[in-house]
Amino acid sequence: MQAKTDWNALDDASFRQEVRRFLQQNYPEALRYPKTRLRWAEIRDWYLRLSEKGWLAPAWPVEYGGMGLAPAKLMIFTEETERHGVGRAPDMGITMVGPLLIQHGTEAQKAYYLPRILSGEHIWCQGYSEPNAGSDLASLRTEAVLDGDHFIVNGQKTWTTLAQDATHIFLLVRTDRSAKKQEGISFLLADMGTPGIERRPIRNLAGHEEFCECFFRDVRVPKDNIVGELNRGWTIAKALLGFERIFLGSPKQCQYAMARLEELIVQRSLGADAAFMDAYARLKLDLLDHMALYERFADQVRRGETLGPDVSMLKIIGTENYQRIAQLMVEAAGCAGGLVGDVELDGDSFDWLTSYYNSRPATIYGGANEIQRNILATQVLGLKS
Repeated sequence: MQAKTDWNALDDASFRQEVRRFLQQNYPEALRYPKTRLRWAEIRDWYLRLSEKGWLAPAWPVEYGGMGLAPAKLMIFTEETERHGVGRAPDMGITMVGPLLIQHGTEAQKAYYLPRILSGEHIWCQGYSEPNAGSDLASLRTEAVLDGDHFIVNGQKTWTTLAQDATHIFLLVRTDRSAKKQEGISFLLADMGTPGIERRPIRNLAGHEEFCECFFRDVRVPKDNIVGELNRGWTIAKALLGFERIFLGSPKQCQYAMARLEELIVQRSLGADAAFMDAYARLKLDLLDHMALYERFADQVRRGETLGPDVSMLKIIGTENYQRIAQLMVEAAGCAGGLVGDVELDGDSFDWLTSYYNSRPATIYGGANEIQRNILATQVLGLKS
């Protein structure tokens, strides 16, 4: 681990240059702009390189092994990794479990889990969604019953991203059946090697296995693994979901897809097709609107302000733009639009179907867009539900 540096003491331009230089010199070229989520075996070396430099947890306080970045510096760090096309590592431990434990965990939990996240010994996945409790997460039915020094967990989680690579899982479980929906829910940490946990990969339309369903049959979890108070896990869950909103609304995916579409337009000589270029121009303007809106919320983060429910607009606009851009990319490919994998066109390689497949569920994960619209209607516009 390198000596601690007060990165916040640098001016923004110098910090941006430092981050950009490090990425250019150290991030593997072959892993730039990956088409799918990278598996642990692919990204492990980069994860450990960041850990060695002390850059793995940019938002964590310095005393816990993070960079301690102020909001403005954190936005620069994120923008530069996106600009360089850095693939997302299995980062649930960094972005969710770590901040959660720092704020709500016991001293024993912090001392045990935080160093193991930074070392790569513990890789985390998220146990939130269930077959009948996705966007309506408060309807979850996975149950944990206290039995002496352990909770006995039974139930099922689904759409658990990269659970096949995870060593640990953080779970929302029902610990009081008689309570109202948002109450009686607790937050548990569990070792994925515990007897009774089964993982089954889910193959998507593109043939990838990014998600798993996880089954829990009489799984014994130490009661010391509860985070926060018993039956008060919903408040913690909402805080974590709110944390990821602005990053889900980043224009990165749309920008990358648009760049590929523009290359395809040149390759297919579509600039003379007035109808096609009209559709392209509308999407380009939508993307510019999205980028401007993102900057508005990013400025709030830079100023250290709390994001309000209106940030849901980013998720809606970004994912629906992404779907339209991906659709137009397939149309631009013409007769080759149905070909799977890398397709050679005049010396360049394109893979439009992966973008198309990836765009389909984007309006569902991270809170379905219908739910985001309900949030805007009730919490921003004040309409009755």
